[in-house]
Order: sequence, then structure tokens, then C-alpha cells
Amino acid sequence: MPCCATCLILYEFWICKVSYTHTSKDKIGTIKIEIMKQFTQLICPVSPERVDENRVRVTALGVVFIMGAYFVTGFAFFPALLVVDFFIRAFTPLKYSPLSYLAHHFVKAIGTREVLIDKAPKIFAARIGLILTAITSLGALLGLPLVAYISGSVLVLFAFLECGLNFCMGCWVYTFVVYPLVRKNKE
Repeated sequence: MPCCATCLILYEFWICKVSYTHTSKDKIGTIKIEIMKQFTQLICPVSPERVDENRVRVTALGVVFIMGAYFVTGFAFFPALLVVDFFIRAFTPLKYSPLSYLAHHFVKAIGTREVLIDKAPKIFAARIGLILTAITSLGALLGLPLVAYISGSVLVLFAFLECGLNFCMGCWVYTFVVYPLVRKNKE
């Protein structure tokens, strides 16, 4: 069984497409088979802890808004605020960061049903967010706006994929960057 919503979607996509791609003899069919193999080979960190998916998605929307404020104003305060928020989510045992606390109350106020998902991929994603916001903050503070805007744009893209499409880029980064490095070091 897939570990998170992204892996579930990709797993279901694989199951739906496998009959077509295996019967296809053309080059496109072969390419689709290779892409589908990549989908089934995603590896996400797993933990027994659960978190509400709706709160995660609203928190990601908050990240998009805060980074939008940075892009409009250029004030390094906004990504610096996110550095603190991502640090709390990634490395402390606290149940909420300031942004996820606001998201929790928003989700509660609109009355959505709680959808529990694995927390580990979200912790890993928060660590990626911490790195990207730290680079953005340092770029803004050191007078390197191109660095700040590129790393901030990547963060916004990842957060938008999470909030808008329920697609966790953390699973892809973990599978294709982190896991191969860890496996290589163990060999």
C-alpha cells in the first residue's frame, strides 16, 4: 500500500495504465512503461504518526501567500519567518508551527472532515522547505536577489503542488536524491 497521497495517486495511475502500456509496441508505449516504473518505485519515509492532510494543504497555501508577500515587497522578513516555521515543523516535537496552527483553526472553522496521512513525508518536506527558505533569506539579506528568487520560486512551486494538486515533491526528492545517496553510502 502506498505511504502518502502522492504515492497513492501514482500507484493508481500505474494500475490504470499498465494494461495499455504492456500491449503497446510503439516507442510511446515503451516510454510510458519506463515512466510508470518510476512511479511504482517511489520510496517515502514512513512513521506511525499521522497528520491531517487538509491542515497540511492549507499550511502549504500559507507558504505560497507568505512567499508571494516576499516577491511583491522584497522584505527578507517573510522568508525568515518561514525559516522559523519550517524549523519548528521539521525538528521539534511541537504539534503545531505558527502557520500550521493557523491552518488547523481554518480547517476546523470550515468544518472539513479530518483525513489522516503519514507524517514522515511531511517532516521531510518541511526540511526541504527549511533549506529553500534559508537560501532565500540569505540571498535576500546578502544582496543576491537572483538566488533568493530562484530558491523562493522552487519553494512556491513545491508548496503549490502540495496545496493545489495534493502532490508531494518530497517523495520524489527522497526517492531520486536522498535514498540513492544513503544506499550508495551503505554499500
